[in-house]
Amino acid sequence: MGKLTSKTVQKLAKEGKKGSTGDGQGLYLQITVGGSVSWIYRFKLKGKQRYMGLGTYPGVSLSEARELAADNRKMVKQGIDPLEARLEEEKEAQKEAVTFTSCAARFIKAHRRSWRNGKHARQWVSTLKTYVRPKMGKKPIEDISTQDVLEVLKPIWANKNETAKRVQGRVENILDYAAAHGYRDPVNPARWRGHLDKLLAKPSRIQKVNHHPAMPYDDVADFMASVQQYSSMSSKALLFLILTATRTSEVLNAEWNEIDLANATWAIPADRMKTNREHRVPLSKQALSLLSNLPRLKGSKYVFPGMKHARPLSNMALLQFMRGMGYGPNGEKGNYVPHGFRSSFRDWTGEVTSYPRDVAEMALAHAIENKVEAAYRRGDLFEKRRAMMQEWADYVM
Repeated sequence: MGKLTSKTVQKLAKEGKKGSTGDGQGLYLQITVGGSVSWIYRFKLKGKQRYMGLGTYPGVSLSEARELAADNRKMVKQGIDPLEARLEEEKEAQKEAVTFTSCAARFIKAHRRSWRNGKHARQWVSTLKTYVRPKMGKKPIEDISTQDVLEVLKPIWANKNETAKRVQGRVENILDYAAAHGYRDPVNPARWRGHLDKLLAKPSRIQKVNHHPAMPYDDVADFMASVQQYSSMSSKALLFLILTATRTSEVLNAEWNEIDLANATWAIPADRMKTNREHRVPLSKQALSLLSNLPRLKGSKYVFPGMKHARPLSNMALLQFMRGMGYGPNGEKGNYVPHGFRSSFRDWTGEVTSYPRDVAEMALAHAIENKVEAAYRRGDLFEKRRAMMQEWADYVM
């Protein structure tokens, strides 16, 4: 029988005097300077004195504290450290609480700063929300199996293969992250090489790369003349995109501090480039004229601001503008999209001009796949590109 009684415990708690009072067999009632009252179990294991909290009083009564102490004494007799055993239980409970969705959120938060821009993080969230969450979002991360991954991928593998590959890669990364943090075993059911590649058809056998529909280069001048009849910000951005042969995202996110009108140069920072390197764009006379006539809206740093001046035009702005003109997917005038004008430019350089291929590739900011060539050519052929971009502008406008 213990030394303490319920009345004694009540009295000690009410007095609030700092100290420890033993009940026997390692159980103590502890009162701190601040007056908080709790149960402590003291035990010795492998020659070391250990202390283990059993809960606060009156939340844990005297009889409950005795039961807890008795359970822990049994473990000590068996050579088991009750503190370590409790830690393991908490870890297991934590693992059960970590679902795929919660782990994905942690992964994105941990990697967001290393990604080039906010759009990348939004794309991760969007694809996971659309394709993964409905299938296995609520499932504990440690229980995700190959079958779960296949249930996500199979419905989109044939008709949305590019998207499916992105989803597969993202799920694989998240499961690797979970394994590294001890939430699941290291075997990754979303691994492609040596695993999913044996269960799913190779992407190359399902569909060819879907190139952006490009307008024939000898039709671009007439198209540009039609666009110039409009005065919207979208029309100006589209003209600038064609004149510079740059990507939609590069144009829409262009900032005035990147533009050097005096030296007719636009320097796109590395964090907005697909190649992750700064890209200098020589500006033709037509491009300079377009920029010079643009209004600089107060409170906006963007060359092509949207309705909310603090933000650029939306990603769909140029495509929607072309649709309004009768172009785009299923358009009556042609199935052309903004990004396709880069191909129009590339075709023009190859068929109409005598500029070397590498000058055109540099203008398009394409990564050089040949490592020897990349090492040999360290410059950006800027002056050659300036002459070429002026010829292109004269050709289309």
